[in-house]
Amino acid sequence: MSDPIPMVELWRGDLRESVHLGHAVAYHSTGGVIESWGDPDAVIYPRSSCKMLQALPMVEAGVSLSSERLALACASHEGASVHVNAVRGWLDEMGLSDDDLMCGRERPRDRYLQEALVREGTEPEQVHNQCSGKHAGFLQFHRHLRAKGAYIDPDGPVQRAVRDTFEDLTGMKSPGYGIDGCAAPNFATTVTGLARAMAAFAAAEEGKSTRRNAMFALREAMMAHPFLVAGQGKTASRFMEAAKGRVAVKPGAEGVYVAILPERRIGIALKIMDGAGRAADTAMAALLTRFGIFKPEAYAVRAVCDAPILNRAGVQVGVTRTAPGFV
Repeated sequence: MSDPIPMVELWRGDLRESVHLGHAVAYHSTGGVIESWGDPDAVIYPRSSCKMLQALPMVEAGVSLSSERLALACASHEGASVHVNAVRGWLDEMGLSDDDLMCGRERPRDRYLQEALVREGTEPEQVHNQCSGKHAGFLQFHRHLRAKGAYIDPDGPVQRAVRDTFEDLTGMKSPGYGIDGCAAPNFATTVTGLARAMAAFAAAEEGKSTRRNAMFALREAMMAHPFLVAGQGKTASRFMEAAKGRVAVKPGAEGVYVAILPERRIGIALKIMDGAGRAADTAMAALLTRFGIFKPEAYAVRAVCDAPILNRAGVQVGVTRTAPGFV
């Protein structure tokens, strides 16, 4: 085992105020591990970074969905009106309601809709939950399988299919699971296993096999609808918008982040050990630059790498940057 390495630093004046340590792996679909940082065998929960893996068995089973709904199934959205209305429409078509979701109520992260709910005196619903698209997909798959019981049951048919697919693509038996914030099981793997799965998505091509078709469809949907996958001002959406079809990215809670690079058939996975999302954004920007998706001067990179820290008066007082020796 290797220790996590410094990946991101925050400087205020002449003092290094914070350091974020982590692990990362870049994996080629046929060449294996290209590079690794920290411990490639560190066991982690992928959290929401693996939503394309959770949606894959549904698509592979023949459930036909629009590109927009495939993107929503992979989304950790902001709960903006476009997200909420899209999930409501999906539920309506299935003859289901908000009560059929099992992700829990969450106040929308979109400021405009949050303020609208306050003005109206309306409580948030489950459709506002950032994982409601994933759960709508689970419901669709549950119906397709004519399954009984709760679709989030780790031993039920939906989650058994998710686990089987997860283990196939990560190349290892999961050592266990935790329950995610949205109540669904989240299967553990290594950083290498997660990167290996992303490399499989990167190499997927239409017409090769049912699974490859499904992986291709999910990957392309994410890149075609970056706003649905995250939301206004979110780094994941910004990365995909700027890359214009060259990368699909997905962050997860607690500092996890993955990237799918189709042109190079490479998958990337990283984990920031203290769980800081701000550091995961910076580390992923650095890795995408290293592997040729962005130039260092690209706005998507500069927004999180060597990014100025401003005080309330708008004066720069520090900087966020990658740590020496990382990439």
